[in-house]
Amino acid sequence: MSERVRQAQFSRRRLIKFAGASLLLSVRPLALASPHSTGILAVRIWPAADYTRVTIEHGAPLKYTYLTVKDPERLVVDLEGIEFNSVLETLSNKVTSDDPNIKRVRAGRYKPGVVRLVMELKGEAKPQVFELAPVGRYGHRLVLDVYPASPPDPLLALLEGKQPAAPVETRPAGKSEARSEIPSEVKTETRVESNAEVRSDSQTEAKNEPQSTVAHQNQTANKRPGRAIVDRLVTITLDPGHGGEDPGAIGAGGSQEKSVTLAVAKRLRAKIDNEPNMRAVLTRDSDYFVPLQMRVQKARRIQSDLFVSIHADAFVRPDANGSSVFVLSQSGASSSAARYLAQKENAADLIGGVNIDVKDPVLARTLLDLSQTATINDSIKLGKAVLGELGGINRLHKAHVEQAGFAVLKAPDIPSILVETAFISNPEEEKRLNDDSYQDKIAQAILSGIKKYFAKNPPLAKSKLARLD
Repeated sequence: MSERVRQAQFSRRRLIKFAGASLLLSVRPLALASPHSTGILAVRIWPAADYTRVTIEHGAPLKYTYLTVKDPERLVVDLEGIEFNSVLETLSNKVTSDDPNIKRVRAGRYKPGVVRLVMELKGEAKPQVFELAPVGRYGHRLVLDVYPASPPDPLLALLEGKQPAAPVETRPAGKSEARSEIPSEVKTETRVESNAEVRSDSQTEAKNEPQSTVAHQNQTANKRPGRAIVDRLVTITLDPGHGGEDPGAIGAGGSQEKSVTLAVAKRLRAKIDNEPNMRAVLTRDSDYFVPLQMRVQKARRIQSDLFVSIHADAFVRPDANGSSVFVLSQSGASSSAARYLAQKENAADLIGGVNIDVKDPVLARTLLDLSQTATINDSIKLGKAVLGELGGINRLHKAHVEQAGFAVLKAPDIPSILVETAFISNPEEEKRLNDDSYQDKIAQAILSGIKKYFAKNPPLAKSKLARLD
């Protein structure tokens, strides 16, 4: 073979190799892009009545500016240093017609190196725009949270959603009165009276006090225009762990903790609402993220009698199994495993994404106030009752209630527990957690524990739900 022929073949092979490499680069999927890529990696939208979150994930910190525009309501965001690509093009298709806050989103090249997003809103809103540093499986994220200017009123929803038929048994609480029934017609104005009582150490002796049954027929009210008609029901806040950007633990079969906890919480809510003098409220009723502090805030806003956070445990070893119940600790975790779990659950805010620039001084005092011995004692009683019922349907991971510094359990005036239903990291328990009948058994066990707790510890007549006639 002549030298000229060999050179020609070599040149041809080099050309084919170069062309192949170029082709591979041109069709490389975005999902496989380098984590150091500066392009947009993904866009996600999480709609909910509380707020709608839009997340833009990118490979490097973004420069951005934003402004709100009136008539019609719009949020305009300019992203600098990027070009419009196929990922951003899909953003408009991710907005659903039932989104309570966003009507549509348009995105396009505004000028060289600048992409403009125009978010048309369904009403007046208070948007928050902030960045999140890389954490877990996520890169840099730009978060657009659209909060309605007039958020949903949970008290009104409670009054409209529950009609008890029997009187409620309460402990006496000063001059507080409670009524067993909510009137069938709820007028437009609803409030909570401000004289809610906080549990104290003396509450532990309350079981020796005489109990009073408050019957509707024994109470009369002068129905005058503007007079408050007071109603009392036992209110339980159910907190499905994780949600939205934060999937929680993921099982070997691909099950996500956030889906399991929501399914169990909805079943439990239905069972509680079927009880004559109980009602349940969810901190989230769909797939979206709720910051830990807001979960506590929601429970306190409606003056809940109990707070139950629902989770599915996970560990590095797949053979770990069983159910557990945790309460808050003032003096450190009761075990290294409890400390590890608390750290993992408290990290939800890092993964889900919280705007740390927004500070609520009242909430800050709540979360820092650890002078709540009586509440923790009640939480332990509740935890023991629930744990005993869970032991009837599943092996217990720990035979006693454990304690650790869970941020979501820090309401100073609400007995609060965190239930680890089972280990989603265990293949056998993962299957059971996805089984409808087992989810129903979990919900029933938690309800039975709650009822046993109230049988020995009737709730204070502390909260007053009122309407104006």
